[in-house]
Amino acid sequence: MATLGVHTFAFAPTWQPQQISAVAPSLRDHGVTVLEIPLLRPDEIDVAASVRLAREYDFTLVCSLGLPASLDIMRSPDEALAFLEPAFKVTQALGSGILSGVTYTTIGRTTGRAPTQEEKDSVCHFLESAARLAGRFNLQLGIEPCNRYETHLMNTAQQAVDYIERLSAGNVVIHLDTYHMHIEERDFGSAFATASPFLGYVHVSESNRGTPGQGMVDWSAVMQGLAAISYSGTLTLESMNHVDVDIAGALAIWRPVADNPDEVISVGLPFLKDVAGRSGLVLR
Repeated sequence: MATLGVHTFAFAPTWQPQQISAVAPSLRDHGVTVLEIPLLRPDEIDVAASVRLAREYDFTLVCSLGLPASLDIMRSPDEALAFLEPAFKVTQALGSGILSGVTYTTIGRTTGRAPTQEEKDSVCHFLESAARLAGRFNLQLGIEPCNRYETHLMNTAQQAVDYIERLSAGNVVIHLDTYHMHIEERDFGSAFATASPFLGYVHVSESNRGTPGQGMVDWSAVMQGLAAISYSGTLTLESMNHVDVDIAGALAIWRPVADNPDEVISVGLPFLKDVAGRSGLVLR
């Protein structure tokens, strides 16, 4: 039995508890029990207000981020770890058990070539250190493969598995995203099966980042693939409906992703629940 979540960007460009409280009742009515908070600037999160909101509406909070453009895990891994430490502190204070996302590089940074062995080794060394640091806060560390235009370091479920199998850390999980999978994988089912020993989080995102069901993603294949591995984690609707300025350029969001922004929630969530049910994936 899986849980249903929504990423902040589906309804707001930044996490603001007062603003979120206005949409919280509607999200609960749609069966949402998990809210994902982007920690682009961890120091800006009002932890106390966020915890009150989560308790009031019985939400579980999950945190995510991508490393800022100023950081480079190959040249200055200690600086990247120094950025992650306050993010881990905020994640723990929010009551979340995981910090996930593009935790191993900067979104939008590529070399224009396939990853070298040195780069792969650097990713492993960094993840080992980051996982150890996350462990001090009793957190899991999620790693999200992204499409080839956003990174050259990790594009597929198999590559994520390859990295994790080189680590001694036991708290690193794979975070798959249907937007990236639609570009990079041969099919959803085999990718989910490949990642299944380490799969800890899933973004359900349409091919155009808009309203699920109004793009080219084969949602029946997505849900059937998850049902086949008896996935019991969280499915979080991620739409770039409202995107923070600090990340819009890296994600190449140049125009509205939905004709009617409200439909991302009002149409997208019921659609996902319906397809999941018809595919044998139970959402609670």
